[in-house]
Amino acid sequence: MTKLSGDESDEELIIRIREGESDITDHIMNKYKDMVRTKAASMYILGADRDDLIQEGMIGLFKAVRDYDAGRDASFRTFADLCISRQMYTAIQASNRKKHAPLNSYISLYAKMDGHEEELEFSLDQILEDINDQDPESMMIDRENIEDIESFIESGLSEFEQAVLELHMTGMGYAEIAKVLGKDEKSTDNALFRLKNKIRKFIDNNKSKS
Repeated sequence: MTKLSGDESDEELIIRIREGESDITDHIMNKYKDMVRTKAASMYILGADRDDLIQEGMIGLFKAVRDYDAGRDASFRTFADLCISRQMYTAIQASNRKKHAPLNSYISLYAKMDGHEEELEFSLDQILEDINDQDPESMMIDRENIEDIESFIESGLSEFEQAVLELHMTGMGYAEIAKVLGKDEKSTDNALFRLKNKIRKFIDNNKSKS
């Protein structure tokens, strides 16, 4: 059994794995399992069984151990985070089980976007504040509004914009989203700003018709 001093960096441990000390892999897998659980909890809202997501995350972590290149990649922790996120998101897409929970329960579509002059400051909670009386009729109207927004997201946003929105719902910033989707940061930032404007205009148009 390989002895570890506890002082080795992840990068040093990866080198030892490459040199044949394969049992160190178990040590790294155990070290990062909490990261996998945290990622699974955040991505659960996109639709998927949490245990399945954890399993996929562990697969992503194993791939990180297998593929990490200290001369090419950032720190192992950063690379592992990316591999875990990609593996989980790919599994969610493949399962085709996207479930939009009521959007106003976990996302503000109108937060200030860094790098943009326009500041969009109100959330979906505020958009629906005029029907927030909590009586049965208002709750029915609220659900109808949410369903309209969900329908617009599926029909009015491009596939790329939908993917950006889904990952944004998990709390990712545009830089991390760009890495998961394999896109550049600028196009991802623009897509996030663009989709927020599209949804805002859709909601404003619906308000004007009511």
